[in-house]
Amino acid sequence: MQNTNPATHSTPAATSARARFSWNATDLSLIAVFAAVVAVSAILPAIPVGQVGVPITLQTLAIMVTGIVLGPWRGAAALSLYVAVALAGLPIFSQFRGGIGVLFGPSAGYIIAFPVVAFVVGFLARIVFRRINRFRFLALFGACTISSLLITHPFGIIGMMLTAKLDLAAAIAADVVFLPGDILKNLAAAAIGLSVVKAFPRLQSRPGSRLVRG
Repeated sequence: MQNTNPATHSTPAATSARARFSWNATDLSLIAVFAAVVAVSAILPAIPVGQVGVPITLQTLAIMVTGIVLGPWRGAAALSLYVAVALAGLPIFSQFRGGIGVLFGPSAGYIIAFPVVAFVVGFLARIVFRRINRFRFLALFGACTISSLLITHPFGIIGMMLTAKLDLAAAIAADVVFLPGDILKNLAAAAIGLSVVKAFPRLQSRPGSRLVRG
């Protein structure tokens, strides 16, 4: 008799997808821990800059480290958890803000970018760890900087245009003040992330895994 059970005819892509998301208790714990780390980095004293009032915080540093250490999928999950809890009302955004109303403020674009940038930097970091043996620090710094320039800043600029009613030039001018600090935080994130992965390589993969988990 022909076996008509669809589970026995899974494609390699479907099998890979199931393996990618078959997180165990350790994975879920890491997601929660790194979401808490981002929350702590957000409630440390922030520095509002410019007339728009988007503050400088250590959040981007924590987000980059999360992506480097946890990889794309778990990193994005950690940031999604953080954003979801904060939007639900817990005051763990910068300056002890929380609730859905934050999405109507000037920081909205940056907040929406959090899970995306964690995924992108995690994806690029995985490539670094798999294919680059020398100059990993510089490669990770490049991954953080690329993610910041392609995701964080464009999202932030669009957010300020929509919520603060700035034109493109004014939004870019409001955003560019964050670049020097981001460079320093990306350097620190590369150093911290590389040190953590060297000390705890099993955070990235475990023996017997069918793939390197994100």
